[in-house]
Amino acid sequence: MKRTISIFILALIAGNTFAQQATAKLTFKQAVKLGLENNLLLNQQKNQLVFTQVNKNSNLLQMAPSVQANGSAGRFEGNSFNQQRGEVVNGQTDFVNASLGASLPIFNGFNQVNAYRQASNQNDAQLNFVNRTTQDVIRNIASQYLNCLLDQQLVIIDEQNLQTQKTQYEQIQTQVELGSRAEADLYNQEFQVRNAELLLVRSKNRLKNDKAILAQTVMIDPIVAFDLEQVNWSVEDISVDQATIDQLNDLALENRSDLMQAGFTEKAAQYGFYSTRGRYYPTLSAFGQLSSRYNYIYGAPDNRAFNQQFKSDNRQTSYGLQLIVPIFNGFISRAQVAQQRVAYENSKLNTKSTEIKVKTDVLIAYQNFADAKSNYASAEAQLKAGELAYKMEKERFDLGISSIVQLTQANQSFVKAQSDYASALFTLMFQKLLVNYATGTLQETDIP
Repeated sequence: MKRTISIFILALIAGNTFAQQATAKLTFKQAVKLGLENNLLLNQQKNQLVFTQVNKNSNLLQMAPSVQANGSAGRFEGNSFNQQRGEVVNGQTDFVNASLGASLPIFNGFNQVNAYRQASNQNDAQLNFVNRTTQDVIRNIASQYLNCLLDQQLVIIDEQNLQTQKTQYEQIQTQVELGSRAEADLYNQEFQVRNAELLLVRSKNRLKNDKAILAQTVMIDPIVAFDLEQVNWSVEDISVDQATIDQLNDLALENRSDLMQAGFTEKAAQYGFYSTRGRYYPTLSAFGQLSSRYNYIYGAPDNRAFNQQFKSDNRQTSYGLQLIVPIFNGFISRAQVAQQRVAYENSKLNTKSTEIKVKTDVLIAYQNFADAKSNYASAEAQLKAGELAYKMEKERFDLGISSIVQLTQANQSFVKAQSDYASALFTLMFQKLLVNYATGTLQETDIP
């Protein structure tokens, strides 16, 4: 029995150790999903969106009648005028008062109507701000994830280069021992090995740092190790894009959430200006009130019953119209109107500036994407040429008709071509996403 328990405990310990050593795999889509769920600014703006929706509903309902009920109960000691008796009574009096009132705005210079329109446009502007912030999060995570993938690929290239340099060192060492190579070639090759080790250390450090930044962005524990999954993205599909700059501009003007946000903010400021200007006009409202009371005078022999007082004797009804005409309030309304006018004019300038920014972003994204396609094609050709040149130089070196310096230069060119190709590939991927971001069409579904 004890042996069985011991085996069970050892199995649990081994299982926990394996679980701790297992490294989680973080896919591109998972990174974006986690970022959208945990991003601080995005969640704050979503909370603000809830408030703007409530504020919109509140301004709508303020155009309906307002109803309120009041009630009080207590005891009064001393002289008091009692309407029930029509005289001043000295002593203790218990009282209960209740009223129900309602008021309805009839005309207030369209103040409330414009306030509702202002709140409605503010809600639409906040909704578009949330949409644009969502695209910002996707863009930032995409940039960091692809950057980590590039670092990962560069680590692989440096590892392969280190292995190549070590193999070359062993071959030269054998040749030196046989007397077919000068000892200086061995020292030169040893330097190349050490240099390759240094480059590999730097690549690994850069990958660790970029993964830590990515973990911070998607709000996961950076201490826990995780690997990145390679992106299954067809380069041919990325490179093919027949849209012209004019088509992209039209698409951006229709879909950019920040431009729509600026437009709704401008409308909100306009209606806010109209709403404040309505304070110049008279206001007319209807009102009505139903109230009653009950009094009990201690020591009085003729206190009437609660039902008789509250339901019949003391019940009062009032209703009518109220007109308020603003005459002079120290130019407070004028100052508020001037302030709202300035806000409206500034919002128009902001809308115009945002429109120019949208077109500029589209132009830059279009040009960068075109440059990225050309750069990728050049890097691909350079990689093929560099690989062929290195193989030929290696054969010449093995035959003894080439020097170690020429082989080193060919190897360095080949390693650089590999790095440039990887950089061009991931740059092309990211620039494709940036085109969608610039046109305002970037979505979570665009992530491979």
